[in-house]
Amino acid sequence: MSAGPGTPGDDLFDGAGVRRAPGSRHRRDRGFGPALGLSVLGAVLPGTAFLAAGRRVLGAVTLVVFLLLVGGGVWLATGGRRAALRAAVDTDRLLWIVGSVALLALLWVVVIVAGYRMLLPRRPSRGQHVVGALVVTLLVVAVVAPAVLVGRLAATQRDLIAGVFDDDGRSATVEDTPDPFGDQERVNVLLLGGDGGEGRDGVRTDTVIVASIATETGETTLFSLPRNLEDLPFPADSPLAAIYPDGFESGNESESLLNAVYRNGPADHPDVLGPTDDPGADFLKLGVGEALGLDIDYYVLVNLDGFSSLVDALGGITVNVNYFVPVGGDPGTGSLPDAYIAPGPDQELDGATALAFARGRFGLTDYDRMDRQRCTIDAIIAAADPVTLLRSYQDLAATTQDIVRTDIPRSALDDFVDLGFLVKDAGVRSVVFDPSLISPAYPDYDLMRQIVQQSIAPADVPVDAPGDDAPAEGTPAGTPAAPSTSAAPPAPSGGPAADVSDACAYDPVRAQEALAQGQPPTRGG
Repeated sequence: MSAGPGTPGDDLFDGAGVRRAPGSRHRRDRGFGPALGLSVLGAVLPGTAFLAAGRRVLGAVTLVVFLLLVGGGVWLATGGRRAALRAAVDTDRLLWIVGSVALLALLWVVVIVAGYRMLLPRRPSRGQHVVGALVVTLLVVAVVAPAVLVGRLAATQRDLIAGVFDDDGRSATVEDTPDPFGDQERVNVLLLGGDGGEGRDGVRTDTVIVASIATETGETTLFSLPRNLEDLPFPADSPLAAIYPDGFESGNESESLLNAVYRNGPADHPDVLGPTDDPGADFLKLGVGEALGLDIDYYVLVNLDGFSSLVDALGGITVNVNYFVPVGGDPGTGSLPDAYIAPGPDQELDGATALAFARGRFGLTDYDRMDRQRCTIDAIIAAADPVTLLRSYQDLAATTQDIVRTDIPRSALDDFVDLGFLVKDAGVRSVVFDPSLISPAYPDYDLMRQIVQQSIAPADVPVDAPGDDAPAEGTPAGTPAAPSTSAAPPAPSGGPAADVSDACAYDPVRAQEALAQGQPPTRGG
């Protein structure tokens, strides 16, 4: 039985006596334009379309959930960045992110369509139907497209983490422990630049750098070793010490240098260290660690053969050039370079030119190249801004999987995320073992260990000089201390460490001197 005309209950029934939902009269009295506008608002602020249609409980719940999600996103972008990065290096969480993004996008689409249908006038014209369908379609695309992008980025990131970091990898120098850092005061990572590629026999590690990071403060010191370092020692408790009692040897002198250890050590003595996925890296971790008096925890190898692709994916890098840097050329045969990179500030380099900048050695020293390689790393970090990473992330991820190898397990990535936040806010210093400190052909490893300890020790902690009773870090217990040396004076307090950016700054005086002398000769004339 329906209420009669003019009765208070008349607004709850239609002409056939069928009860309508509260608020539906407002929907039918509202014009098409306002309904379309409220639908757009409901897409931007989910829940408002339901509220306008009279569905107050549904609208309130939807709006509250949306605001909570927005609040969570703001927190992740500010105070929760550490949690966000931890999720970004966890393959299980990344899989959940992909599924959650897809579900949220689907629910958002349902909210848009349902809100529009609730607000649509009772008898819209054909033209209004077409316009409404077009607007709703655009709103759906505006929601789905970013969701697809986020899902693809998360899936790409998951493939990258799974492809580079392996929890099931075999290593002769990494202990399988649930707490990788434990109570360590420092984490030491060996950074290697491999020169493998087409036309090259195996991989030579022309770049050898140890990053020693304080776990409490994030203060980092980089120790750069020359590629032509000789007689690399090994720990007394390692099987390599018995094989190389006088330091690394592999035939002639050029095959016994530091940059040949990665290739020649495992080739001469396969399986000497037991099961391992990268015996060359284990050789170097043990040898470099003994040379510096440090326990090397992990290594990261970047093969320069794919380096140019990485730079191109970033859109190039910007560096300061203080002298003519050769492009190509062979110092061994005297074959001249094809061209030179001219001196100048803020030089923009593409991938091929950046590779030449990092590699060029004709007419220069290994130490010049070591400086430029550190500057190249700095330039890559500077080029990797958030917009560039988002735009080129899939190319970057694919390139990274091709050129990076490491024994850092996935289980340690959470700890490295925490450490990364400390490193970002702390200083980075660098020690280059050039001829002003050591002779690569006759290295004084006792002095090198002393320099390392002085460089990483807090200012108020005295460091034992060679000959004191306490052995250097990384020296096996019970090993007598090495006798003191008079070949060079002890390094000053704090060691010879300098800010890593100093070598990368533009030097106008040196650059003008190089320009005044003119470009050196090239192969073409």
